[in-house]
Amino acid sequence: MDITMIIVGVVIFLALAFDFINGFHDTANAIATSVSTRALPPRVAILMAAVMNFAGALTFTGVAKTIGGSIADPAKLENGLEIVMATLISAIIWNLVTWWFGIPSSSSHALIGALAGAVFIGAGSDYLNLGGFKNIVLGLIISPIIAFAVGYIVMTLLKWIFGNHSPHTVNKGFRTCQIITAALQSFTHGTNDAQKAMGIITFALVTAQLQTEMEVQLWVKLAAATAMALGTSIGGWKIIKTMGTKIFKIEPINGFAADLSAASVIMSATLTHLPISTTHAITSAILGVGSAKRFSAVKWGVAGRIVVTWFITIPICAALAMIVFKIVDLFF
Repeated sequence: MDITMIIVGVVIFLALAFDFINGFHDTANAIATSVSTRALPPRVAILMAAVMNFAGALTFTGVAKTIGGSIADPAKLENGLEIVMATLISAIIWNLVTWWFGIPSSSSHALIGALAGAVFIGAGSDYLNLGGFKNIVLGLIISPIIAFAVGYIVMTLLKWIFGNHSPHTVNKGFRTCQIITAALQSFTHGTNDAQKAMGIITFALVTAQLQTEMEVQLWVKLAAATAMALGTSIGGWKIIKTMGTKIFKIEPINGFAADLSAASVIMSATLTHLPISTTHAITSAILGVGSAKRFSAVKWGVAGRIVVTWFITIPICAALAMIVFKIVDLFF
């Protein structure tokens, strides 16, 4: 068998492994509030999230094209397959490390940082599209700010509308509404996050000259959607605990506000073909909702640890990808 086809096979396996890990790493983000408020039993929430992630992953491809072509031109990279391999290995390592410690870090940051680092060390700075990279990073920075603001506004409006109602009645109603918003959030997660693996696989196929355009083939969509859905079905209990209980005490009305805010931001990004961090969007929405509820209710120490992880992910994964590329290059 041709060595190129073997490498392509390894890359596809790694991309689907990344998507699988992304599924159980980020499941917590989509269902943490609904589980913590007991709107849904954990197993039901995870099953629903898996189905909605699968549906969302099959619906859009714009983000995949952005990931696959904005950081570098795959057709111009002689060693593009090794670059993709180093990218995926580095992102997988970071995802597993942060999952182990229960830190809701960004799979998007990990993948984008690793790809930039691998292109830089593997091909040189001339092949790195700094303009496209900066636009993606800008979106990653701005989206959590927007999510925080939207969460704060939505929660403030809900307090104003339902402030004089019985807390028991309000929470009972919003516990039911949370089922809808958790499903919506899982769907939007699939529309954005699953696209990243699709984009990387397509990047590899163009590099290997197995196709010429950054069009996502049907089998790539199905494979990525299935991998994410299977990963989602496992769940990420450590991160669920962090997201659902350690930032602030979430009640059903808070969970509804956070889910609705995050889902709207993620879907807006998907419609504009912008790859954002669903982790950041959801966490920031929870922080915004908590601040609107009562600023002192938020455990800012935990929030600070999460934010630090956001900022260090891209440079760490870029550096890790440079090291991994050198190792991969020894074998291929």
